[in-house]
Amino acid sequence: MPTSSGVEKCGKYVYRIRKSGKMLVDAVILSDWETLDEDAVEQIKNVSTLPGIVKEAYAMPDIHWGYGFPIGGVAAFDVEDGIISPGGVGFDINCGVRMLVVDGVGTLVKKQLDTIVKRIYEIVPVGVGERSELRFSKSDFKRVVTSGTKQIIEMGYGNVEDLERVEDCGYIPECDFADVSDEAVERGKDELGTLGAGNHFIEIQEVDEIYDEEIAKQFGVRKGDITILIHTGSRGFGHQIATDYIRKMRDELKEHNKSIPDKQLINAPFKSALGQAYYRAMNCAANYAFANREIITHMIRKIFKNVVGMDVRLVYDITHNIAKVEEYEIDGKKRKLVVHRKGATRAFGPNNPKLPDLFKSTGQPVIIPGSMGTSSYLLVGTKKAEEWTFGSTAHGAGRTLGRREATRELTSEHVLKALEKKGVTIMARSKKGIVEEAPEAYKDVDNVVRIVDELGLSLKIAKCIPIGVIKG
Repeated sequence: MPTSSGVEKCGKYVYRIRKSGKMLVDAVILSDWETLDEDAVEQIKNVSTLPGIVKEAYAMPDIHWGYGFPIGGVAAFDVEDGIISPGGVGFDINCGVRMLVVDGVGTLVKKQLDTIVKRIYEIVPVGVGERSELRFSKSDFKRVVTSGTKQIIEMGYGNVEDLERVEDCGYIPECDFADVSDEAVERGKDELGTLGAGNHFIEIQEVDEIYDEEIAKQFGVRKGDITILIHTGSRGFGHQIATDYIRKMRDELKEHNKSIPDKQLINAPFKSALGQAYYRAMNCAANYAFANREIITHMIRKIFKNVVGMDVRLVYDITHNIAKVEEYEIDGKKRKLVVHRKGATRAFGPNNPKLPDLFKSTGQPVIIPGSMGTSSYLLVGTKKAEEWTFGSTAHGAGRTLGRREATRELTSEHVLKALEKKGVTIMARSKKGIVEEAPEAYKDVDNVVRIVDELGLSLKIAKCIPIGVIKG
């Protein structure tokens, strides 16, 4: 629990740090105070000092220490005099979560669960640096990262009807392949269709509880349905783009960045040549990640069709590491802002013009996954989130133990036994990875979801429990 001075409790789950010193706006922490750590609180205070920041800097209830921005951090900067920061996006650009639902009887899937898990593990490459058997020429790769999901579907790796069920329809047009380094291309072109390691996973789940029958029906989810979560991002491609532009900003913008409180908050003025180049390259990585999750979906669909003869539908695909230009009312005036969501999820409410007709009446689906072996949630965005937190909510459980701490305190035998007791089938590349991603290393996702639901940032629709896990 932090001991920071100057923190005021302003309501249930709402803590405020009033601007002082170099802070340009207040920092607001939306959490139960007991689960916070001092470093993450200091980071959100540091974010509030960055040029062009408007309104407030926010920390979601899954907040924990990250590179520059805390994970769970949200901040918006004016497009004219504000900045864009790779640390406010993250190295895994458009790390995101996709939920699928199986059209068929859940008991039949459960009978074939071991086979399904094994087949997914065999077909979807998992682990650090793993390469796909798919091979894209440089010209095809360029088309994918500049056109996203639509392009990969045209290449035969998905369904056209998926497009309106992906955030931004799986394509961000403000991108330019010329802003991407050859090294990023080399790292990324053979990783399309791979899962990666760390907290990335494919999880087979069962819908355990429905909180809003009407919206759940509109989303196409019922109690007892089998769902699948895919959690992965832009792999080495996005990581290299972040690395490239952090280095460029340090080398070329020393005077601009001389006063930042943390060197990991390196940034560029958004309207500068370097700021725009990073923005366009970042969007290439975002398009890559959308395409990556579509390819993995295509593989999973084939497995379910072959093993149990069932179709698999897409519910929604969200991103939680990105900066987007969006319009909000600030002090009575509409302003274009660069909204950074670092480990935070977009949560637009009903009738938002950026939503497709499919979700106009309900609001945007929101997916908050738990840690390995715990519940995950399907929620819906709200107008309150748009009015308060730049249309943002939490993205997951949030770590409480670092990976090294987890390996010191836990054993793979302990974690595997606990999963077996819950009836969860798991296949993973390494025992070390299992320990690093143990539920004990994360906050209680039920509590995180309860907080965003009570605050009205996103509302619970369905709860899913895991039955099968594939990890790197």
